[in-house]
Amino acid sequence: MALRFEKLTGPALQAVIPDLARLRISIFRDWPYLYEGSEDYEARYLARYSDNPRALVVAAYDGSRIVGASTSTPLASEVEAFTAPVASHGYDASKIFYFGESILLPDYRGQGAGHAFFDHREAQARALGGFAYTAFCAVIRDEDDPRRPADHRPLDDFWRGRGYQPVLGMQARLGWQEIGEERESEKPLQFWLRAL
Repeated sequence: MALRFEKLTGPALQAVIPDLARLRISIFRDWPYLYEGSEDYEARYLARYSDNPRALVVAAYDGSRIVGASTSTPLASEVEAFTAPVASHGYDASKIFYFGESILLPDYRGQGAGHAFFDHREAQARALGGFAYTAFCAVIRDEDDPRRPADHRPLDDFWRGRGYQPVLGMQARLGWQEIGEERESEKPLQFWLRAL
């Protein structure tokens, strides 16, 4: 099943926000996020990308159905939870193009979509110009967390193969409600960085 990738911005992105919101909720319920999401929150979150002309969402389609997506935006337009750790480590947020997340339904994994998501977002950073780095964050979980699936494969080797490295001590803290939590709590995320 060959996937088709489409770059979405502005009104084109606005039109698919309900589909993307449902997809994000479905995928982020799994490890490592364990996210208890709502379509209202997701719609507000995704609207930030449609309202920002320098942001990009890459959607993966099987026919007319969206089965995956990845987000990206200049880091300077992100929330302080992401810009503050970067500044405290001596990096200029205005020089970093930030990759929010990549999500893909399980049946479509292992067929090159991850590379396509990175390729399109790195190309966007180069096309916009003025960026020295691309970066993303990964959720930090305890190795012995009993909720970790037995067949879970970390993506560290894939990310390193793309030229990304974790920056020691550079962590964001972001709140979301996990399955089973009564309210939102903060979780640590590790920054990974690559020079463009």
